[in-house]
Amino acid sequence: MPGVFLLKPGSIQRDESGEVLDARSSVTLIISGKRKIVVDTGQEGEAEQIKRALVGLGLLPEEIDSIVNTHSHPDHCGNNHLFSRAEPLAPQDGQLICPGVWTLATPGHSLDSISVVIGPMTQAPKKADRAPGIPIIVIAGDALPTFGNFQKDVPPALHVDRNLAISSMNKIIALADLVVPGHDYPFSVRKSRYLELPVPKLSARQSAAQALTD
Repeated sequence: MPGVFLLKPGSIQRDESGEVLDARSSVTLIISGKRKIVVDTGQEGEAEQIKRALVGLGLLPEEIDSIVNTHSHPDHCGNNHLFSRAEPLAPQDGQLICPGVWTLATPGHSLDSISVVIGPMTQAPKKADRAPGIPIIVIAGDALPTFGNFQKDVPPALHVDRNLAISSMNKIIALADLVVPGHDYPFSVRKSRYLELPVPKLSARQSAAQALTD
């Protein structure tokens, strides 16, 4: 299984009326063999925080091979420029990016929203083979932005199509063991609790199961 490392957790702040004051996306690193992929790059101005996390894993931004943005909002792609040698990918639904890493269309928050799945894939998109002891991880972006959305079973407050947003969130919950949400810390779907974060000093070859469940 590929290794999965949270470079930066997402966050969201609202005022008393619920209006968003500040939103910053999660930034996640996937390592599959020699391939290094960053999913979402955060808000502009967070480059130093991301670089420090990479250094903790023994990496530089120039060593990242590809970027996937879960959607095109600026809080999710504000540091794309940091990865100067990375290829920006725009994968389609069910596309295998590299061994153990594929995509799932999850529109609703925006029409271009896509999630990245780490786990064995069958020939049919949107499905996965479950292997004992190997969790399926979904990097969900704003299709499932916070643990609270999961707990309360409510779609993202900001959406272009509520029915699509509900359908996408339900697809993620049905598929995932672990979720990296767009604006919160990773959590376990099965245990309904937050997960401890990977430590930056962990080996870049650790499995997804160890990196996100230790």
